[in-house]
Amino acid sequence: MGGILYQLKAVRKDKMCIMSFFLPVVLAILLTAIGGVDLSSLEEINFAVCKQDFTSEDIEWLKAYGVVHTYETEDDLIAKINDPATNILGVQKIGNCIKVLVSGDELELFKEIAASLPAIYDQRGDTNDLDVKVLPQPNFIANYKYVFIAVILIIAMFMGCVFNAMNMVSEKEEGVVYINEILPMTKKQYMLQKIFIGFTFGCLSSILTVCFSLRLALKYIPVMLLLIVLSAFISALVGMLIGKWADGILIGITYVKISMIIFIAVPLISYLLHLGETTLGKLCYLVPSTATFEGIMGMVNGNTAEVGKSIAIMVLHSILWFVLFWAIERRQKKEDN
Repeated sequence: MGGILYQLKAVRKDKMCIMSFFLPVVLAILLTAIGGVDLSSLEEINFAVCKQDFTSEDIEWLKAYGVVHTYETEDDLIAKINDPATNILGVQKIGNCIKVLVSGDELELFKEIAASLPAIYDQRGDTNDLDVKVLPQPNFIANYKYVFIAVILIIAMFMGCVFNAMNMVSEKEEGVVYINEILPMTKKQYMLQKIFIGFTFGCLSSILTVCFSLRLALKYIPVMLLLIVLSAFISALVGMLIGKWADGILIGITYVKISMIIFIAVPLISYLLHLGETTLGKLCYLVPSTATFEGIMGMVNGNTAEVGKSIAIMVLHSILWFVLFWAIERRQKKEDN
């Protein structure tokens, strides 16, 4: 117990460890807050017209396609179009036709609308009997909310890798590792303490992240806890290996970055490209975070079979990573002797 308290005191002074613990939690809070904001209005079509040039019928026709802003003079209209903070399209009436004015800095979507609107106006007589219905823009964050949550949970669950690796590298840089060698503590006790610290903080960070970002059915709560435990355990072992192999802080950061990129990118690419049961998709399960990601999405979508499959894969990964870690430790012990 005393050894664990000592490790906790060391972690308290490590800013990188503290940041790695709170980062996923902060991201989850921000995502929850932003997820309730409707950004679809940013892509809403806005037209600017001179009130004196357009009849009420023309204005009503434009309203079927977007929001119409009327101005008293053409100078006011042009000033609004040229405002870099807006994507407003200016519409001028020339005889029986219309001309769309743009400033040139609009999004490509609005440029396409500007190019096609005059032709639509010319053919409006043929489409009077049609019922024009403008569908609401989908909320991008809402559509991909659970994908973002899954990615944040991956970061939280596998943050123990960063936690252990950076803590061990910092000890090497500061010379604390030499003090550890003369303490009344075996190498096995030291390893268990490090794994326990990384595992515990990885679990706590993940649980807090889930509490702030995800609402699961009661039947999935024990499963989520099991998934967190397995992921945090693997992450702690990976962090221990990185901490042992990295000789300096820059090398340690490089190894950690590569590991986290693999942990995040592989499951995300597999999911977005719908690799699924393809050969490449199965190979993605060699990275443990893929099973974690699929398990989270399975719980969100109510796919119990996928959740069970993910748990089974993570149990297998835990055994394999523990055996690998134990084999490396045993080999190093023989070399030291």
